[in-house]
Amino acid sequence: MRNFKLPSKAQINSVFYSFSKKEQVVFVGLFVVLLLSTIAILESVNESFMVQVPARGGSISEGIVGVPRFVNPILANSLTDQSLVSLIYSGLMRKNSDGTLIPDLAEKYEMSKDSLTYTFTLKDKTFFQDGKPVTVDDVVFTINKTKDSIIKSPRKVDWDGVSVAKINDTTIQFTLKQPYPSFLENATLGIMPAHLWDNSPIELNEANINPIGSGPYMIKSVSKQSSGIIDSYELTPFKKFTLGEPYINNINLYFYKNEDDLVKALTDKKVDEISSISPINAESLKEKNYQVESAVLPRVFGLFFNQNQNQLFIDKVITNAINQTIDKDKIVKEVLLGYGSVIDSPIPANKLEYQTLSAETNISRQDLLKKVQDSLSKDGWKTGTDGFLEKTTTVKKKKVTTGLEFSISTGNVPELVKTAELIKQDLATIGMKVDVKTFETGNLNQNVIRPRKYDALLFGEIINRESDLFAFWHSSQRKDPGLNVAMYTNAKVDKILEDAATTIDEQARVKKYIQFSEEIKKDMPAVFLYSPDFIYTAPKNLMDFEMKNIISPSDRYLNAYLWYTQTEKVWKIFATK
Repeated sequence: MRNFKLPSKAQINSVFYSFSKKEQVVFVGLFVVLLLSTIAILESVNESFMVQVPARGGSISEGIVGVPRFVNPILANSLTDQSLVSLIYSGLMRKNSDGTLIPDLAEKYEMSKDSLTYTFTLKDKTFFQDGKPVTVDDVVFTINKTKDSIIKSPRKVDWDGVSVAKINDTTIQFTLKQPYPSFLENATLGIMPAHLWDNSPIELNEANINPIGSGPYMIKSVSKQSSGIIDSYELTPFKKFTLGEPYINNINLYFYKNEDDLVKALTDKKVDEISSISPINAESLKEKNYQVESAVLPRVFGLFFNQNQNQLFIDKVITNAINQTIDKDKIVKEVLLGYGSVIDSPIPANKLEYQTLSAETNISRQDLLKKVQDSLSKDGWKTGTDGFLEKTTTVKKKKVTTGLEFSISTGNVPELVKTAELIKQDLATIGMKVDVKTFETGNLNQNVIRPRKYDALLFGEIINRESDLFAFWHSSQRKDPGLNVAMYTNAKVDKILEDAATTIDEQARVKKYIQFSEEIKKDMPAVFLYSPDFIYTAPKNLMDFEMKNIISPSDRYLNAYLWYTQTEKVWKIFATK
């Protein structure tokens, strides 16, 4: 077979110049078309093999109301402190934005068959942001400090009854007195470096405002006023974070005195995003074309009846009439401006697995009110000379007339005051007389809620976990410091709550809480009104910013290590995300 050779330059020139001028122009044109087509085909083929992936770089700035004080996992209680803890610290476990749990500092964990022992193994080469290794001793130190009654950690209740033991340099074991379904959530508690905290009282340690953890971001710089008050933190990625180096180069957090200053910082473009916004400000920002988002919070706002203070609430005809008459949709629309969900259960609206479908009705509000009035009339209530309902009964051969009236006690927060006034207006339409009493928050807690001095309490409950329902509804919690503000007693409900608190199987636990909810609805110790939304703005260029299952405002940082503002294109085989 003869060897193939490409033509030489001289040969090509000889052929080209043998063409006429017209033929040369046609040849060059066709050659250019061929060249451009080839390039286009190659680019198309290359593009089909490429994907867009996050790139490191960029920065974001966020405004927060409040000043950092205790930026440590044990004492953090304010929104500001909790937000910083979410970014700076890591726990044995970490919660995803969808609520699922994944190992963080832990390589793995094992649970005993009786669900009483959890054994965690630490990952190799885990470090704090000062370069020191994370050890089992740091874990033991953090848990024991959390359990210390002198420190009074808000997380102490999570660890009461749990013993912790170091097995070896990489293994730690927790022993529970009884099964606890939420224990793995407790293991998200940020681990503190013992070498920085062991030699001084936690409340006075400088590390409270210059924190060092093992989380996705670390403190790069702190800006303070001359008085020492912190204005801002600049955070930078911690490259040795166990779940991977974060993408965004800088997260800047600025702190403000109140929401008005916060909103102004956004509109003045001093920050890119803000959160925990009131519905009024949210609507104002929407009109200015800001991207306003919201997520339902696990909060239950309701009207809780105190039968010990006012025996009218013993009558289910009355409590059912109150429940049917209150226009909950109107409250969500006019008070929350739509940033909330109507509820009919002691379980928050975002706990979808516990929600049961209510029977739909096409009855008009006018017909509904007529039905309510008829039920009250059958129960002996008649309209008095003042236009409100009253009932005459015979007590010890004497006729006694009782008015259908009660008071609502609540905090002097605008949303609660307006909600109470709407309830008052609704109930007046069927002849119930309501007196609204508002109190400053501290006074409400100390002089009204603690001694249980109220007829009905317009109140909000924070249900972070299903187990929190025990504190609000078990009969053992009726007296202060318990939170059973409805003074509710039901032996069957007590047993359900007790069983549910130790049921590990999720499906079985869900069934128990649904059963609990149905029992509460039968007894009507409260009228459940709404679950409010957590409202925030989001920069349009921020990607992977998700809030599917937010429990507290600080949860918005759960997947901060996955956020990105910049992208690049790589071949699919090199894509890692």
